[in-house]
Amino acid sequence: MNRLTPRQCLIVLHDVLATAAAAILTFVIRFDDFRLALKLPSLLMFLPLFLLFATAVYFLLKLHQSKWRFTSVPDLFNIVRASTVLAVSLVALDYILLSPNIYGEFFFGKITILLYWVLQMFFLGGARIAYRYFHYARTLQRVKVADATPTLIIGRTADAEVLLRGIESGAVKKIWPVGILSPSRTDRGQSIRSIPVLGDIDDLEGIVADLSRRGTRVTRLVMAPSAFSPEARPESMLIRARRLGLTMSQMPSLEAGGVAVQLAPVSVEDLLLRPSVSIDYRSLGEFVSGKSIVVTGGGGSIGSEICERIVAFGAARLLVIENSEPALYAVVERLVAEQSEAEITGRIADIRDRARIMRLIADFKPDIVFHAAALKHVPILERDWDEGVKTNVLGSINVADAAAAAGANAMVMISTDKAIEPVSMLGATKRLAEMYCEALDADLVRRAGNGGGRAMRLISVRFGNVLASNGSVVPKFKAQIEAGGPVTVTHPDMVRYFMTIREACDLVITASRHAQSQNDTSVSVYVLNMGQPVKIVDLAERIIRLSGLEPGRDIKIEFTGIRPGERLHEILFSSEEEMAEIGIPGIVAAKPVQASLEAVRGWVALLEQGLARNEHDVIYKVLREAVPEFRGKVA
Repeated sequence: MNRLTPRQCLIVLHDVLATAAAAILTFVIRFDDFRLALKLPSLLMFLPLFLLFATAVYFLLKLHQSKWRFTSVPDLFNIVRASTVLAVSLVALDYILLSPNIYGEFFFGKITILLYWVLQMFFLGGARIAYRYFHYARTLQRVKVADATPTLIIGRTADAEVLLRGIESGAVKKIWPVGILSPSRTDRGQSIRSIPVLGDIDDLEGIVADLSRRGTRVTRLVMAPSAFSPEARPESMLIRARRLGLTMSQMPSLEAGGVAVQLAPVSVEDLLLRPSVSIDYRSLGEFVSGKSIVVTGGGGSIGSEICERIVAFGAARLLVIENSEPALYAVVERLVAEQSEAEITGRIADIRDRARIMRLIADFKPDIVFHAAALKHVPILERDWDEGVKTNVLGSINVADAAAAAGANAMVMISTDKAIEPVSMLGATKRLAEMYCEALDADLVRRAGNGGGRAMRLISVRFGNVLASNGSVVPKFKAQIEAGGPVTVTHPDMVRYFMTIREACDLVITASRHAQSQNDTSVSVYVLNMGQPVKIVDLAERIIRLSGLEPGRDIKIEFTGIRPGERLHEILFSSEEEMAEIGIPGIVAAKPVQASLEAVRGWVALLEQGLARNEHDVIYKVLREAVPEFRGKVA
């Protein structure tokens, strides 16, 4: 048994004294002076043994382990259990052992035992409740005098209670809740933890004005997860709050992996998308736990988030490969600061340097390689097409070959929806990289089948536009709005698929788990079900409104024309690819339409020759031969 702490020793002492006091007071209340004088000597002889028995019961039910500051209903129920055990023991003692054999009458009696049961619960629970209330009152007093912000909580009372408990415990500071606005009719007129439900969400302006007249100037709103439901109209709430000059924060949802009492600013992205795809995090944790993992491009917005996820899921070793020194330093410092148990290493390297990539990955001996390094900006690659070929094609081949040579179990390449029937150099280079992975995957599966072993898997995941990633449209729009506009959109009919960074990273890890654990060689490309594509102009108007402004009046929208390599509509699968359900909600896969490994390597050799001679026409001719649906124009 673990040694008791000084605090636990005090709890045990309190409970023993409370038990003695309950027993003695029961006799004092129950019997008159004459009968009390007769029974008291026997009680005092019996009491030490009973206290030892009670102490054993308390240890068995672990009363000494509960922290009084957080006394709750389960703790009080435990006290009821302990008191009941003691009372039933007295009944057994009184009716079976003592009375018939010694006294000829009941020593305690039913009424005495019932009275003892009540007093025992009062003495054990009363001090705990009093201590909690004292601490609660002191915490609220500190909150009020410590320049805390008068705050309204938006959402159902069940969500609000999580925040209120965090404030009471001291986990959330500088928040002084003055009321709750709930979308639920059943919450109206109620109060929770002494905080009243002041009205509906639609009553925001009136309640803020009324509190101000009474001397409480609300300056902050906290939105609970239920405030983001469609019926709560979160966009309207954000606009109204900004017009009132209120700061907004949110309570992250536990389903999204957040910490319930950790407040964060409300982000425009939280209100833009369809419901997020739900992922089985327990399975992902079991899959990643204890593995050695390489992430290329680990300093980028996607790569760094992948690193965060796999460290959180319990990876044993992580090698971050990045060609930007500041980005590598930043991601490694952040990962190390999280004090995980993973062994984290960062190395500067360019995936186009085949010899260095082969050596780094061979020395590390990874279980899984996540390949996130890429050049991805469409207009830039239309101009610097040769750099796109070197990084997205040759660099990806280097990583794939290195992963296979090092004996990795799987490699996941991050691709794009622009790789399907591409019209840009980005799409064409990513599609050729997909084709190489598919061909190498098929070759490894065939060779493993001949030898009876288990093949390494090489798969691709296709992303839509990732919100808040480097260079994505939402940060650009927000920056343009902050500068006073105009917001620039290329074409009024431009539509795109969108996903969050969290969804993107979950897709990468989920795809690798499915490909490796299921060993399903019939699919090699994975895509998130991103719902219906979003019109970019609608997205721009929505972000403007979420900023508390009116499109066209406060912020103008200008159409600048389609840029080189862009098209109006993106697609997720080619007409030749056969889609397949894999049994994971929100994720679909495609069966590969692949060329042979020899054919792909032949095209790659021609690309290298064209690059060496700087022959634009040759490069485009090879890409069109390898990717027949490619419709790009020679630069």
